[in-house]
Amino acid sequence: MKTADIAPFFATLKAANPMPVTELEYTSVFELLVAVLLSAQATDVSVNKATRKLFPVANTPQKILALGVEGLEGYIKTIGLYRSKAKHLMQTCRMLVEQHGGQVPRSREALQALPGVGRKTANVVLNSAFGEATMAVDTHIFRLGNRTGLAPGKTPLEVEHKLLKRIPPEYLVDAHHWLILHGRYVCLARKPLCWQCAVAPYCDYTPKTPQPG
Repeated sequence: MKTADIAPFFATLKAANPMPVTELEYTSVFELLVAVLLSAQATDVSVNKATRKLFPVANTPQKILALGVEGLEGYIKTIGLYRSKAKHLMQTCRMLVEQHGGQVPRSREALQALPGVGRKTANVVLNSAFGEATMAVDTHIFRLGNRTGLAPGKTPLEVEHKLLKRIPPEYLVDAHHWLILHGRYVCLARKPLCWQCAVAPYCDYTPKTPQPG
């Protein structure tokens, strides 16, 4: 993607969705952290179904700990890898209580020190909860970075660094959400919906099949 195309690419996405937000449901920074931790290799829809039952009962580190591992598993067993996620979440809650006064830390280093929290999860929390201009590269953003030519890279970290470098500052805080939503609903993995894509004029990708009508 040419540098001159990047600003209109994001201006178009912004015009369609001026205030993008994550599709994970949460009402506090801790709830967001839990939801993102549970969302690894799972859909936001499945996570939301589970947390709608979990959060009314336990929405603080202390309350999660009070559930115990088996109690927590009962709420999240419909989510993939729920046993390991329950274990990590219990360990994370313990660290939050013992080291951070029950609060979610605002630094990347402290977030990534929590069990089950990797760079992507930390970036989501820093961006969505604290408004920092970070780029959480999931499968959708990795695909879009390469397919569109916006930020080609062989690893998520390489794509992340290129995105942070190429995206104009005025779009950076919201870019993570725009790209994820675009990848989830338009720029699909197997068959991108190029004929209904508003940013197709700026994209490097050439559809390999005839477009409808």
